[in-house]
Amino acid sequence: MRCLLVYDIPDDRTRTRVSEACLDYGLERIQYSAFLGELTPTYRRELMKRLRHILGKHDGKIQCFPLCERDWNARDEIIHQETST
Repeated sequence: MRCLLVYDIPDDRTRTRVSEACLDYGLERIQYSAFLGELTPTYRRELMKRLRHILGKHDGKIQCFPLCERDWNARDEIIHQETST
């Protein structure tokens, strides 16, 4: 299932380790603290367990939202890229 994972972690080292774990599970960075990708329920549980361990006692918040096909298709996007000449 497609999942959106977002986090707010003030500690640089912890934040870097969280982003590396997301990449290890094949998630794509879509914003500085947001990743998107396909995760099976088993991989989602494994990733969240790993992230819980990484966060440990540091301040922070990590959220993973499963997105069903209907909700994904109902998304709105605005993408602007300045073209270079």
